[in-house]
Amino acid sequence: MVSKKQQDNSLTNFFEEEYNSLKSFVRSKINHTAESDAEDIIQDVALRLFSRPIDVLPIHNIGGFVYNAIKNRIIDIMRTKKERIHNEETVELLWTDFASKFYEDLPEEYSTQLIQKLKVAITELKPAYRDIIIAVDFENYTYREISEQTGISPGTLMSRRHRAMSILTKKLESLKE
Repeated sequence: MVSKKQQDNSLTNFFEEEYNSLKSFVRSKINHTAESDAEDIIQDVALRLFSRPIDVLPIHNIGGFVYNAIKNRIIDIMRTKKERIHNEETVELLWTDFASKFYEDLPEEYSTQLIQKLKVAITELKPAYRDIIIAVDFENYTYREISEQTGISPGTLMSRRHRAMSILTKKLESLKE
């Protein structure tokens, strides 16, 4: 019988050797959005595997078991995933609405130049800030839904979004001048 320590060592070796292949596998199955980053999925699965109780059955085929666990995690994410907006007109309306949060005194029609600057400013944010902006303001996730998917508390998520909005405001103000 395989001990828990031997099994953990085998799992560790597998993840170290196959990490890039696992990332490629996840990326081939799912598009990148705020909740589906390949590394996050792999780390979530690894955490669950290493947190297994001692008295569970040993894993005999580590590769098959890990790939199956990742596939199941992707299915879980896909089941809870909100529908993505593909309509270009709707996406532009979302950008216009988001831009209005920064420039209330401008006319209803926002220039494409302003929206372009906003897009650039968002891409320059730290990934955690960028992801929360995209998830909340563009994909319409609630803080609770994001918290359930990521394990990050809603308060932390709100704080990140507040900091991201502050950074964007400062950046756009400097570009306005």
